[in-house]
Amino acid sequence: MTETPAALREAHHADVSGGWLRPAVFGAMDGLVTNIALIAGVGGGGVSPKSVVLTGMAGLVAGAISMGLGEYTSVRSANEQVAAEVAKERRELERHPEAEARELADAWVARGLPRDLAMQVADAVRRNPEEALRVHVREELGVDPDEQPSPWSAAISSFLCFSLGALVPLLTYLIGFTSLWLALGVGGVGLFVAGAVVARFTNRPWWTSGLRQFLLGAAAAAATYLVGALIGIQGNVG
Repeated sequence: MTETPAALREAHHADVSGGWLRPAVFGAMDGLVTNIALIAGVGGGGVSPKSVVLTGMAGLVAGAISMGLGEYTSVRSANEQVAAEVAKERRELERHPEAEARELADAWVARGLPRDLAMQVADAVRRNPEEALRVHVREELGVDPDEQPSPWSAAISSFLCFSLGALVPLLTYLIGFTSLWLALGVGGVGLFVAGAVVARFTNRPWWTSGLRQFLLGAAAAAATYLVGALIGIQGNVG
């Protein structure tokens, strides 16, 4: 069977410009690690199961809102910065088209293109102002002005994925179990599964990605558990 070259297939690359994958992954991992660590910390301090649930739910709500607002603000600010630079480049193309064409040709020459050919292409691009703008922005800023991530997409995906991640270590308490170690075990499984799912988008081995996330979350939980246990012991002594 003859394989069709990737260049001849539509959508042979994943969509990396929508702005949802990074905040979704970050939100889910942050939700898992944050609430696992919170539960480990207060549980290590010896509080009641009801207090563990209250702490976990407060962490879920506060963290999800913070993540959503943070992602919206950061992505929108980045887009506004790109827009300002695009406007600056547009003004330069209108005022000094020949100088901008030479600058573009110089960039291509530096990559190995013959100068005569580079100047011919730069002159051809200059005749189409909108295409010239896109090409200059890509070359000078390294971004595509027509494919900027959506701040709403980033905010919503981060909010939802943080909430789902933060809910995982609370599941055992919510269905009636009161064992801290069972809750942490479920959270650890959630970390491993989340890491394995991320590997689906990155073509990395699922087990290494899952193990990496599990170990990072376990380290955070161990640190907060020790802090909680120490504070709890000191409180009992006092």
